[in-house]
Amino acid sequence: MTALPAMLRAASAAFLLAGPAVAGLGSFLVPIPPALAADSGPFVPGTADVPVMPGLASAESEPLVFDKPGGRIVQAVLSGQVPRQAVLAFYDQTLPQLGWRRTADRVFVRDGEELRLEFPQAAQKAAQKAAQLAPQQAKPAAGTAVRFTLTPR
Repeated sequence: MTALPAMLRAASAAFLLAGPAVAGLGSFLVPIPPALAADSGPFVPGTADVPVMPGLASAESEPLVFDKPGGRIVQAVLSGQVPRQAVLAFYDQTLPQLGWRRTADRVFVRDGEELRLEFPQAAQKAAQKAAQLAPQQAKPAAGTAVRFTLTPR
């Protein structure tokens, strides 16, 4: 993977995330609580081209990242108070716009890389426990944890 296509994909992802606000449709965006916005960056940790869905934040201190001659290996877990179906819909809509092609349920490929979205049970329970401990005025939705695994294909 060359630097220029990666940079173009990153710029495209940033535009997609900011597009509605730039087009004057900002009032249609779902507001993100400041605590969640501060915890999540524009991209999944360890990647520069897989956007973070609003409402998800890092569930781990550091992602697992290996950069080797055959390609990169990244594993990161994000969690938040968003429904699992909303996560799937977000990535089904967003990733193809960034050059990812869906090949199977929750599996995307691009430029010799494969991206898997998994919903691990242990991480789900941890997200739900964290939601119960967090002071909320309204009843929180069930916590969702997503493991992003990027590997060479």
